[in-house]
Amino acid sequence: MKEGIHPNYREVLFMDMSNGFKFICRSTAPSRETAEHEGKEYPLIKLDVSSESHPFYTGAQNKILDTAGRVEKFRQRFDRFKK
Repeated sequence: MKEGIHPNYREVLFMDMSNGFKFICRSTAPSRETAEHEGKEYPLIKLDVSSESHPFYTGAQNKILDTAGRVEKFRQRFDRFKK
């Protein structure tokens, strides 16, 4: 590999700000903040949403769209005025 052209690829601590969930992953994302996790200091990246808080992954997604029902309702209404 050529020296000096690659970004700094290192372990980074990601923290979900909505529930405090933390995980370590490798990244090139820049960070000015650091945090300690399991006795080691890591660069910190703050997240608004992660798999621990996203409604799709947590099962809290209550709203299911019924597009077939919407299309059928539209066709029924349209057929009324078509005649």
